[in-house]
Amino acid sequence: MLSTPVRPAQRLQGVASSPVRDLLALIDRPEVISFAGGLPAPELFDLDGLRAAFDRVLSGPHARRHLQYAPTEGNPDLRALVAARMSARGLPTEARDLLVTTGSQQALTLIAAALLDPGAVVAVEQPTYLAALQCFQLAGARIVPVPSDDDGVDPAALAKVLAAERPQLLYLVPTFANPTGRTLTTDRRAAVAALAAEHGTWVVEDDPYGELRYRGAAVPALAAEPAAADRVLHLGSFSKVAAPGLRLGWVRTPASLRNALTVAKQAADLHTSTIDQAAAAAYLADTDLDAHIRRLRDAYRERRDAMIAAMPATAPDGSTWTDPDGGMFTWLRLPAGSNATGLLPAALDADVAFVPGAAFYAATPDPATLRLSFTTHTPTEITEGMRRLASVIRG
Repeated sequence: MLSTPVRPAQRLQGVASSPVRDLLALIDRPEVISFAGGLPAPELFDLDGLRAAFDRVLSGPHARRHLQYAPTEGNPDLRALVAARMSARGLPTEARDLLVTTGSQQALTLIAAALLDPGAVVAVEQPTYLAALQCFQLAGARIVPVPSDDDGVDPAALAKVLAAERPQLLYLVPTFANPTGRTLTTDRRAAVAALAAEHGTWVVEDDPYGELRYRGAAVPALAAEPAAADRVLHLGSFSKVAAPGLRLGWVRTPASLRNALTVAKQAADLHTSTIDQAAAAAYLADTDLDAHIRRLRDAYRERRDAMIAAMPATAPDGSTWTDPDGGMFTWLRLPAGSNATGLLPAALDADVAFVPGAAFYAATPDPATLRLSFTTHTPTEITEGMRRLASVIRG
């Protein structure tokens, strides 16, 4: 008897597979130098500190409590500690403002569930984080791109999109953006906040990289702009400063959305892992996280510098690239007429990997672009990887 073929739900038909995830499955070979995944360096994980934190919460009189169901909103101690860190960075936050999520990616899913009906319009900077595009596609939204340049999303272009399309939501990674590494300037943050307030548009400020700054002064969070204080949902994560395997993130939400997001979280998974939240709270309470982040910055700065130093000998004449002040990525645009996707098989044959830029576009991709991540390899390995890449893209 022939089995009936599986037909996925309609909402999945417009959602493309992540090329980053597909690449990671192809390049699991030690000889490959991969600039593809936006992965933290595993040798820099604070293994001893995290192990000790788990040991503490699984010992003593409250150990069994940490294996039990927990409140949907999250561990109270963890929320208080995260709120204190956010306040110290210039974004006044109280524990009640935060909902703990299973990675900040889940926060995006919850926001989509709470705010987006099928057919709703979402505006995104172009190019933008591809998993956000997947999330909004899964929600059945219509995604409208907003042009950007070296200073981030263009406020004049955004004003036109807000007036013409009336999006329910604007999604941005304003600090060390994925995939470009760009940072939205202070003046433009004020302009974006004013536009959001004028048009009544919700703004998602995705901020997984903000503490990984290697040069220059910190820029205030978009959520700290008074004009949009009640319109911005600020997303944070432990993935880039502690360990992505914890799958711990949070959303700082205006009071008006707090209940809706909590209900969406209840429907999704009841609550994020109790034991992981408890261990993260213990880790934050007993560890100098700022010192750990300084070590990350020192290591990643050297790796970024190695990649940028190698770029003139790697990229063909007529190429351009970003020189990010922080984060994990540089964005390379090859000369007009180039096709990064077409170059990828030859790169894999040369034991080097990158992500073609086309996947990061909501519309009309630029085929000459590619994303390179510099965090996972040592400066020596990066130099060798760039030499391999040059042999491919220089023809």
